[in-house]
Amino acid sequence: MANSPSPRHRQGVSTPAAQQVKLLEETECGIPPFAKRVAQSGNPPLRPAEIEVLQINTGYTCNLLCRHCHVDAGPDRREMMTRSTMEHCLEALKGSSITTVDITGGAPEMNPEFRWFIEKIRACLPEGKILVRSNLTLFTTSETYRALPHFLKEQRVNIIASLPCFTREVVDQVRGTGVFDRSIEALRVLNSLGYGREAGGLELNLVYNPSGHTLPGDQAALEEEYRKHLADEFGIVFSHLFTITNMPVSRFLNDLLESGEYCRYMTLLEKSYNPLAVEKMMCRTTVSVGWDGTLYDCDFNQMLHLPTRKPAPQHISEFSESRLRNRTITLGQHCYGCTAGAGSSCQGSLL
Repeated sequence: MANSPSPRHRQGVSTPAAQQVKLLEETECGIPPFAKRVAQSGNPPLRPAEIEVLQINTGYTCNLLCRHCHVDAGPDRREMMTRSTMEHCLEALKGSSITTVDITGGAPEMNPEFRWFIEKIRACLPEGKILVRSNLTLFTTSETYRALPHFLKEQRVNIIASLPCFTREVVDQVRGTGVFDRSIEALRVLNSLGYGREAGGLELNLVYNPSGHTLPGDQAALEEEYRKHLADEFGIVFSHLFTITNMPVSRFLNDLLESGEYCRYMTLLEKSYNPLAVEKMMCRTTVSVGWDGTLYDCDFNQMLHLPTRKPAPQHISEFSESRLRNRTITLGQHCYGCTAGAGSSCQGSLL
């Protein structure tokens, strides 16, 4: 691998975003530029469709320090969305065609404005869908966090919960000792409130990421495996399983570099390129809002500090649905992760 910069080695700290972009775009692994690969497969240039989802990152603070976290979140991160920026998000929702708000982090529950923000979003979207991405473990800590599942139920919030495997050994290896048992405890609480039960109308979706340098397996087959194991071993039910490809960004990129697997993994992504996934890429229907209000085409571009291209608005305070629909989407080599195999998005496989 020619001229690749060395990653930082302290746990939880990733190579700076600009350096990551440089590495992704300039390292010679014999892989064509993603935009060229799209053109070669007969797909037209990638253009936005209707904006259906506003994904909002409320901050990078997290109680966990997961090995493959593409956000590089952790207890030492201090970036946090303010109420002022949240108010700009609420203004953007009013009068727009957006039907889903996807709240993410870090651990979004750790933002002190979390409850206020959820209530205001529900007021803006009485019949819309609100998603909260959770690592589950906060629901087992202080009294304040233990009360959150009841609050989320009242606000009709669907939960997307990270559970990279259904075994204690793998989860604790990736996320930290004791995380699996705390996750199981939280899932039982959510089930008791009706989450994951068809009659309850509250979705509880789980997220699987491979623990190694491989692509996820078939989503439907993995879902059935998860469903059987969690039900048989713990009496837990859930709505759906989302399989998400590990993107060559942040901590996972560092892991690839340190293990000498970078070019092998990038080649795997490129060789697994599926042209049918291109039209369903999440950047076509989603706009991502960073903790400081900066707008991005997707969550992964946010982590690489690649904002929306001018003349499209670049901050949520300048939100314009029409201008965002006419923007040019920023592509890079990391986009191969979204089109490999069955494709990958923040809501699972694309095909």
